[in-house]
Amino acid sequence: MSVFSDRLVQLRKQRGISQGLAAEGIQCSKRAYQKYEYEESEPQLSVLVRIAQFYGVSLDYLAGLTDTP
Repeated sequence: MSVFSDRLVQLRKQRGISQGLAAEGIQCSKRAYQKYEYEESEPQLSVLVRIAQFYGVSLDYLAGLTDTP
């Protein structure tokens, strides 16, 4: 599993929310969100920014450049 998808799953589970609720929070389809978690697709920068904002973490954290959220 890639660092990004691993952290995406971890952040969602820490908050106890479903993939559907996470998708709503970042304004994408549930299937698109699932593809990010399953490493079938990578989000565009604009979606990455929304993910970081939704989870309250940095882009560097999502990319695995730092371990500090």
